[in-house]
Amino acid sequence: MIKIFYKPTCSTCRTALSLVKDSTDEKVELIEYMVDTPTQKQLSEVIKMIGIKPEQLVRKKEKLYKEKYANAKLTGREWIKVMAENPVLIERPVVIKGTKAIIGRPAETVVDFVKKSKRVKK
Repeated sequence: MIKIFYKPTCSTCRTALSLVKDSTDEKVELIEYMVDTPTQKQLSEVIKMIGIKPEQLVRKKEKLYKEKYANAKLTGREWIKVMAENPVLIERPVVIKGTKAIIGRPAETVVDFVKKSKRVKK
Protein backbone atom coordinates (compact mmCIF):
# COMPACT_ATOMS: atom_id res chain seq x y z
CA MET A 1 0.00 0.00 0.00
CA ILE A 2 1.21 3.46 -0.92
CA LYS A 3 -0.17 6.49 0.91
CA ILE A 4 -0.05 10.02 -0.43
CA PHE A 5 -0.65 13.24 1.50
CA TYR A 6 -2.68 14.84 -1.24
CA LYS A 7 -4.39 18.10 -2.13
CA PRO A 8 -6.74 17.73 -5.13
CA THR A 9 -6.16 21.30 -6.35
CA CYS A 10 -2.36 20.87 -6.39
CA SER A 11 -1.00 20.07 -9.85
CA THR A 12 2.17 18.51 -8.40
CA CYS A 13 0.02 16.18 -6.26
CA ARG A 14 -2.03 15.16 -9.28
CA THR A 15 1.11 14.55 -11.34
CA ALA A 16 2.72 12.53 -8.53
CA LEU A 17 -0.43 10.42 -8.16
CA SER A 18 -0.51 9.72 -11.88
CA LEU A 19 3.19 8.75 -11.87
CA VAL A 20 2.72 6.45 -8.88
CA LYS A 21 -0.24 4.72 -10.53
CA ASP A 22 1.77 4.30 -13.75
CA SER A 23 4.75 2.86 -11.83
CA THR A 24 3.08 0.25 -9.66
CA ASP A 25 0.05 -1.99 -9.33
CA GLU A 26 -0.08 -1.42 -5.58
CA LYS A 27 -3.15 0.09 -3.98
CA VAL A 28 -2.90 3.84 -3.40
CA GLU A 29 -4.56 5.56 -0.46
CA LEU A 30 -5.05 9.30 -0.79
CA ILE A 31 -4.97 11.27 2.44
CA GLU A 32 -6.50 14.67 1.85
CA TYR A 33 -4.47 16.23 4.63
CA MET A 34 -6.38 19.53 4.52
CA VAL A 35 -9.54 17.57 5.46
CA ASP A 36 -8.08 14.64 7.40
CA THR A 37 -5.32 16.57 9.18
CA PRO A 38 -2.43 14.45 10.47
CA THR A 39 -1.83 14.49 14.21
CA GLN A 40 1.43 15.66 15.72
CA LYS A 41 2.37 12.01 16.24
CA GLN A 42 1.64 11.14 12.60
CA LEU A 43 3.67 14.12 11.40
CA SER A 44 6.57 13.07 13.64
CA GLU A 45 6.47 9.57 12.17
CA VAL A 46 6.43 10.88 8.59
CA ILE A 47 9.33 13.22 9.32
CA LYS A 48 11.34 10.28 10.68
CA MET A 49 10.43 8.19 7.62
CA ILE A 50 11.70 10.93 5.31
CA GLY A 51 14.78 11.52 7.47
CA ILE A 52 14.50 15.30 7.72
CA LYS A 53 14.12 17.99 10.36
CA PRO A 54 10.51 19.12 11.00
CA GLU A 55 11.12 22.57 9.51
CA GLN A 56 12.04 20.90 6.20
CA LEU A 57 8.45 19.66 5.86
CA VAL A 58 7.11 23.21 6.14
CA ARG A 59 5.77 24.69 2.92
CA LYS A 60 7.58 28.01 2.79
CA LYS A 61 5.71 29.35 -0.27
CA GLU A 62 2.48 29.69 1.70
CA LYS A 63 1.21 33.15 2.61
CA LEU A 64 0.76 32.08 6.24
CA TYR A 65 4.40 31.03 6.47
CA LYS A 66 5.63 34.30 4.96
CA GLU A 67 3.41 36.41 7.21
CA LYS A 68 3.81 34.58 10.50
CA TYR A 69 6.67 32.08 10.50
CA ALA A 70 9.36 33.21 8.05
CA ASN A 71 11.57 34.56 10.81
CA ALA A 72 10.40 32.23 13.56
CA LYS A 73 12.99 30.30 15.55
CA LEU A 74 10.97 27.25 16.56
CA THR A 75 12.02 23.87 17.88
CA GLY A 76 11.20 20.71 15.95
CA ARG A 77 8.27 19.99 18.25
CA GLU A 78 6.96 23.51 17.80
CA TRP A 79 7.10 23.19 13.98
CA ILE A 80 5.21 19.90 14.20
CA LYS A 81 2.52 21.56 16.34
CA VAL A 82 2.28 24.48 13.90
CA MET A 83 1.81 22.08 10.95
CA ALA A 84 -0.82 20.04 12.82
CA GLU A 85 -2.73 23.25 13.58
CA ASN A 86 -2.16 24.71 10.08
CA PRO A 87 -2.06 21.83 7.58
CA VAL A 88 -1.68 24.29 4.70
CA LEU A 89 1.94 24.54 5.86
CA ILE A 90 2.66 20.85 5.21
CA GLU A 91 4.75 20.39 2.07
CA ARG A 92 3.04 18.25 -0.54
CA PRO A 93 2.79 15.65 -1.83
CA VAL A 94 4.26 13.23 0.70
CA VAL A 95 4.45 9.66 -0.58
CA ILE A 96 4.68 6.88 2.02
CA LYS A 97 5.52 3.26 1.34
CA GLY A 98 6.24 0.88 4.19
CA THR A 99 8.69 2.52 6.58
CA LYS A 100 9.97 5.10 4.07
CA ALA A 101 8.56 8.36 2.76
CA ILE A 102 9.56 11.21 0.48
CA ILE A 103 8.37 14.67 -0.43
CA GLY A 104 7.33 14.31 -4.05
CA ARG A 105 8.90 17.51 -5.39
CA PRO A 106 9.58 17.44 -8.18
CA ALA A 107 6.79 14.95 -8.83
CA GLU A 108 9.09 12.72 -10.92
CA THR A 109 11.01 11.69 -7.79
CA VAL A 110 8.12 9.41 -6.82
CA VAL A 111 8.83 7.04 -9.73
CA ASP A 112 12.28 6.03 -8.47
CA PHE A 113 10.99 5.91 -4.89
CA VAL A 114 8.15 3.53 -5.77
CA LYS A 115 10.40 1.35 -7.92
CA LYS A 116 13.23 1.22 -5.34
CA SER A 117 10.79 0.38 -2.61
CA LYS A 118 9.47 -2.42 -4.81
CA ARG A 119 12.96 -3.88 -5.37
CA VAL A 120 13.83 -3.77 -1.68
CA LYS A 121 10.82 -5.97 -0.90
CA LYS A 122 12.04 -8.83 -3.11
